[in-house]
Amino acid sequence: MRYIISGLFFLLIGITLSAQNYTTIKTTSKKALKAYEKGKELSRARQDAKALEQLDKAINADPKFIDAYIEYGAVKYSQGHLEETEKTLEKVIDLDPYYNTKLLYTLGFIEQKLGKCNEAIEHLDLYIEAPKARESLIAKAKDAKENCLFMISMEGKEVSFEFDRMSPNINTRESEYFPSISADEETFFFTRVVKGQEDIFYCKKMSDGTWGPAKAMDNINSNDNEGNQSFSADGKSVVFTACNRRNVGYGSCDIYYSQFKNGKWTLPVNMGRAINSEDWESQPCLSADGMTLYFTSKRKGSDGKADIYVSHQNDEGAWSIAKPIKGKINTKGHEQTPFIHPDGKTLYFKSDGHPGFGGLDIFMSKLQDDGTWGEPINLGKPINTVNNEGSFTVSLDGEYAYFDSDKFIKKEKGNDGVGFNRHDIYQLKLDESIRPEPVTYVKAKVIDAESKKPLVAKVEFMDLSIQKRHAYSLSDENGEFLVCLPVGTNYSLNVSKENYLFSSENFELNEDTDLKKPFELVIELQKIPPALVSKPTSTQTEFSFVESKPIILKNIFFNTGSAELKQESETELQKLYDLLNEQSKIKIQIEGHTDNVGSDSDNQTLSENRAKAVYTYLIEKGINPNRLRYKGYGESQPIDTNETKEGRKNNRRTAFIIL
Repeated sequence: MRYIISGLFFLLIGITLSAQNYTTIKTTSKKALKAYEKGKELSRARQDAKALEQLDKAINADPKFIDAYIEYGAVKYSQGHLEETEKTLEKVIDLDPYYNTKLLYTLGFIEQKLGKCNEAIEHLDLYIEAPKARESLIAKAKDAKENCLFMISMEGKEVSFEFDRMSPNINTRESEYFPSISADEETFFFTRVVKGQEDIFYCKKMSDGTWGPAKAMDNINSNDNEGNQSFSADGKSVVFTACNRRNVGYGSCDIYYSQFKNGKWTLPVNMGRAINSEDWESQPCLSADGMTLYFTSKRKGSDGKADIYVSHQNDEGAWSIAKPIKGKINTKGHEQTPFIHPDGKTLYFKSDGHPGFGGLDIFMSKLQDDGTWGEPINLGKPINTVNNEGSFTVSLDGEYAYFDSDKFIKKEKGNDGVGFNRHDIYQLKLDESIRPEPVTYVKAKVIDAESKKPLVAKVEFMDLSIQKRHAYSLSDENGEFLVCLPVGTNYSLNVSKENYLFSSENFELNEDTDLKKPFELVIELQKIPPALVSKPTSTQTEFSFVESKPIILKNIFFNTGSAELKQESETELQKLYDLLNEQSKIKIQIEGHTDNVGSDSDNQTLSENRAKAVYTYLIEKGINPNRLRYKGYGESQPIDTNETKEGRKNNRRTAFIIL
């Protein structure tokens, strides 16, 4: 292997003759030549120490023997001793900077890796201006120079970071990488190499906050490689990479999909032609709602050597044809390991095509108003180094990142080398300048109000500020769902099921929202009395009718002291209209309530007018007035204290009951 590396080094720098102030293999002394040839022979036999001894003899016999210096540098390079390689090649440059033009190119890259950017730029410039320079290498030299200029611009801007190696239950003697974490931070997922094969593992958080034993995802893993996994925020859907599945695959590596149902993971399914090609697809990342997929592909037609692609899922479960991500992310180089934060606006990825520190650096890009991704931001030192970085994931609150690396494990003298050059997973506290938008989550269980049994129901979140759907899903067989909500706007939640009255919630999230206290709810849905159901089902059971509990319309809004409906109320009003339109036998009474601020008579009038505003809206939409009544209760029926701002807000409400 050492011989191969040495040979590649020679191929890179070559040998051309132009002897003036130096000697070559054709003009050196016999003594120097004999030692030189012996050194080359020993190098090919991987006897580096003895090879260097002979090359030293050659140089001592002839201090201007340029080929001996080059061979000496090749051996040092094969050993990974870049600083000694640089010193040796500097001597070659001193003898003749144009003995071989490629040598300037090689030296520039070595100095860049060593962080000696000023020297690197000097040698790269010499190569770029050299008459015999290759066009393909000139382009690479210019990119390297741009990286050096970037590194110089970042000097003195390093941010202090604290990072820790994660639990021994996660990191072992094997390699672990590609970390991801559920939105509630209760489950940690990662890829582990087991006997040379990649498998997906997970850990559950214990009551004391530590991570429990790692378990393999047996229903997902096979005898082949599985890894690079990504889970939806609720941990119920997973996409991952699997390779060499000839019967169901399209290319060398494809992306597969599985769901957690009835206590186990479904049989993985290839995501199909919309996602996969005859080439290489890997490193998938699901958005928090599971409806958008980002991944890396090397397919034909890509701008670079590897690009980031995106696909969207519709309500019927079909995925759109994957397209290159829009904006300034993809380059002619490699773009890999996309991670979309649950804020839906911050994408982290690694690239060697943007100005950086020399290898694959971690970058951050923000979603723009026009739907494209903005100028990537290099995360800087010490996250990025001159080497290639691993994958990068950020927690829901944006405070911590999880990344894999092989840079922090050192081979100690006397040990067996276990762990050397392996990947482990680390936790890093992020500087605020490179954090995503704040995010919280709603975790809920939907049950039947009478039987208390879980229900599979439709769940829809709307961003009321722009009247646009934020998330849509179904609660699972346990009635559970989890949805992430970025802070900074007003959301409505509507939970509905056929032959049930819907339920609504409102989440007004601002910078004062406590992200350490996510919303955890139990949502009870009331059955519509069988006699009033327009389209009864065969599974419906009879029960005695009791007047329904009031259904609070938590997304009906008015200005203070006004009965004029605000535009943000449109979503909830439409849901109420849809219910009445679908269930034509239902008659309802709309009820208005206020807090105790102001006089009793004013509050009574205001509550009546607000109830009437909803009544009027429904009639104008086409609902028969005979099916509607309205009534105001003023401040007479509080459901919370009027001594606090939050309590008064709860008392100001619009509701309806079935008559």
